[in-house]
Amino acid sequence: MNGFEINKIIAAVIFTVLVVFGIGKITDLLFEVEKPKVAAYKVEAPVVKTANAEKSSSGSFNLKDFLALGSAEHGQKVFKKCSACHVVAKGGKNKIGPALYGVLGRQSASIDGYKYSKALVAHSKIWSYEEMNGYLIKPQAHIKGTKMAFAGLKSEKDRASVILYMNSMSDNPLPNP
Repeated sequence: MNGFEINKIIAAVIFTVLVVFGIGKITDLLFEVEKPKVAAYKVEAPVVKTANAEKSSSGSFNLKDFLALGSAEHGQKVFKKCSACHVVAKGGKNKIGPALYGVLGRQSASIDGYKYSKALVAHSKIWSYEEMNGYLIKPQAHIKGTKMAFAGLKSEKDRASVILYMNSMSDNPLPNP
């Protein structure tokens, strides 16, 4: 194939592209449609109320109502999501994440033999019901820089249940409110 044939092919491709775009522009000019300034109808999203675990009128977290949403039995089922990285049994070994037996009431980043992220070590709070709830909503948002890559538990029932289950897996469980 000589250079003249290649030039004809390239010219044909360019001409086709120009014709396709040109037809679109010409039809826009011929059939100009004016968009309405006001929408014909409005779609309102429903307001979803979560259970009473949100902040009460006084502004404090209503722990008793939150924990009433869940059960340790349901938490055992939901914890299966966590069991890929954590063990909750007494004497359990660290996996990708630390062993969680007796985690509630314990200082964060306090298991010997597990290499915690710098963010979790700096966090240095006691794992209370409220603290664990905040962490389980979205770990990365609660403790910036944690290496836990879990997306979180959006369901309040699931979080309350997992917290109750983890609390039951302890020699010294926290008292329920």
